Amino acid sequence: MWYEYLYRVLSIINYVVLIVIAIPIVIQVLYILLGFLPKKRFPKSEKKGRIAYLIPAHNEAGVIYGTVKAALENQNYPKELYDVYVVAHNCTDDTAELARKAGAKVLVLNDPDPAHRMALYPLKYGVQEIIALEGEEAYDMIVHLDADNRINAEFSSLMNDAYQAGVDFARPYEGALNGMQNFYTKASAMLYAFDSRFGSRVRERLHLAAHVNGSGAMMSVRMLKETGGYDCETMCDDAEFNMKRMFDGHKGHFVEDAVVYEDMPSSWRDTLNRNKRMGSGATNLFKANAGNLWKHFFRTGDFSFLEVYFLFSLSLLNVLLGVWLPIYYIYHFVFLGFAGYGGMELALFPVEFYRLSLWNTLFAAAGIAVGLFILFGYIQGLILALTDYKKLGAKNRRALTGTVLGFPAFLVLYGITLMAGTCSKPKGWGTAARNVPPPSSDAPQEGSDENGADGVQ
Repeated sequence: MWYEYLYRVLSIINYVVLIVIAIPIVIQVLYILLGFLPKKRFPKSEKKGRIAYLIPAHNEAGVIYGTVKAALENQNYPKELYDVYVVAHNCTDDTAELARKAGAKVLVLNDPDPAHRMALYPLKYGVQEIIALEGEEAYDMIVHLDADNRINAEFSSLMNDAYQAGVDFARPYEGALNGMQNFYTKASAMLYAFDSRFGSRVRERLHLAAHVNGSGAMMSVRMLKETGGYDCETMCDDAEFNMKRMFDGHKGHFVEDAVVYEDMPSSWRDTLNRNKRMGSGATNLFKANAGNLWKHFFRTGDFSFLEVYFLFSLSLLNVLLGVWLPIYYIYHFVFLGFAGYGGMELALFPVEFYRLSLWNTLFAAAGIAVGLFILFGYIQGLILALTDYKKLGAKNRRALTGTVLGFPAFLVLYGITLMAGTCSKPKGWGTAARNVPPPSSDAPQEGSDENGADGVQ
């Protein structure tokens, strides 16, 4: 009968979809299984390079003073060898004045083009200004920070060690500044920590390129001059820059004990807005570069390109997970129910076949769903709570108990928000609640965790 043929065709399509979805999921599983490989440490260098911290800022008067002060005053590094630059981008408040008062070198960028309402343009402007400096004013590396970030006391030294070892491009561990504020910040902190504690460590140990994106990214001036500066064009500029450097042969590295503490979204709205921008940007970037990633893989044999391909494919796979799978399996179970128990006229297979298929699918789907929830939710969350709780902003492991229990549900919500981003076109600067401590108590007290990384300053 025609409906049996339709069922067979849709089943074959679903098998293909499941295989496509399974590949990046298997990679994530491998990260967890290999996550206990020892971290990479770069040799301590007596030679010190000059560092420029670059902060793009649009109307950040509420946080910029404390961020600049913390970066300038709390580094265990020769103070004459690093500076903080703030690019005040189309500011209508006193961001520039407060940044100067805190000790920053301020660059003012007034750009009336509405299409330039994103961090890409002040970053591009700041990078060009800094790499043009010569002589005693020249810098060896630029580190991108956001206006609400804090870095640990050894950050400059650790990035310098990597630079002196020949690294041109590196990322730090992403910790949480306000991780204990509420459930959203705790869960977001865990999600960011996963890519550091598992993904980035495993990539570094397997000699795959690190995903250098966002806050704390270190870029050598020699690389920036060679590649023409911050040569990006899209809203997802940090990931775009990472891909371009991979394409021209600059491999990213992970400096695990250098920690950037970020302000995590503290509400459903802020989580949704951030993930909409991420989902939209990642999807467009993947569409534009999918072919190039395969081309460079076949040209070089470097599995870094495939790993990036499958990671970014998740932006589109979220749509399959959120749309195709629910619709297909509703159809699947309804059809099998009628074929196995509803007296439907059959031609291809006997009724027992459809009854067996119904129960096999039900048990398999339940087993896979429960297994993934346990692995990616409870086990992953438990490991992070036990090993990296201080980087998540917690004073003790017990503070994360509720987060571990609710983490699987958050992952589902997170996937939904990324899917919303894939299907939307967010514009420019977003507005989000800032949760950074005031300048009088710029950050939590410093402490050392069991991984040897300094706490936040």
